[in-house]
Amino acid sequence: MAACSVAALVCVGPARWAHNSTRSAVLFGLMALGVPLLRILEARFPRQQLIAIAADFWLLPVSALSHGWLGPIVDWMNPLVKDAQLIAVDEQLFGFQAAVSLSHVVPPWANDVLMLCYYGHFIWPLLLGVFLYARGRGATPGFDEYLLGLGLLLSFNYAAYSLVPAVGPRYFLIGAFDAPLRGWLLTPLLESMMRTPVYTRDCFPSGHTGVALVVLIYAFRFARRFFWVMLFPGLGLIFATLAGRFHYTIDLVFAVPLVLVVTGLALALSRAARQRAVEQGARSVPVDAIVRP
Repeated sequence: MAACSVAALVCVGPARWAHNSTRSAVLFGLMALGVPLLRILEARFPRQQLIAIAADFWLLPVSALSHGWLGPIVDWMNPLVKDAQLIAVDEQLFGFQAAVSLSHVVPPWANDVLMLCYYGHFIWPLLLGVFLYARGRGATPGFDEYLLGLGLLLSFNYAAYSLVPAVGPRYFLIGAFDAPLRGWLLTPLLESMMRTPVYTRDCFPSGHTGVALVVLIYAFRFARRFFWVMLFPGLGLIFATLAGRFHYTIDLVFAVPLVLVVTGLALALSRAARQRAVEQGARSVPVDAIVRP
């Protein structure tokens, strides 16, 4: 709610001159109003479980859709891409461009596998959310803390896109590659689909890496079997960000401390909320219920 509200205000304020600013402001505003409206409807119609489920899962469609509405905000904050600076950092720290180097060594069949893993970014967060939700929110704090951590990550990630917009090696270093990304069957189709999103200045830090790590962390804590099922596809997803020419190495490196910060914040906030709920519950117990033998 907070992130979408701020984005809407920016679109109607300092970024109102940018292309599609009014459209983005309306959409961000609707996303911000979604949770309170759904909670009101939930209180009004307590027997309608679908309303409660929609409110509980509201973050997931918001995070998926709002990514495409960042254009006006980034146009206002940083109209010029920062790829050259990210390339310079990679050269200074590592001495090479990972995407270019991997293009010479990753075989076509491996690209097919990696691109399938890459598209797991759109599946694993939802699957873990459904898994934790199905186990019962009262049985474990996992679902609420997981969505909080994911929401914090995406909010900070989208803010970083605005501060450091970049299009990635597949566009900025296109002349450094000998040929298009090769695969046996799936790679040309899957890679071409990633060339048509509404917003493409989404390189630093790697959102795919950050989301994959967040899902793995919460799966390890609350759904160990899910963790083992996802582990290798999740690692393949992260590796595919480089092999698929989507990111620079520094994008992946910077995603790690960001994940540690947001999961730590989510843990602290969740513990504080549970403690507050316990204290409120204790105060609500009648005195005679405490002293009655």
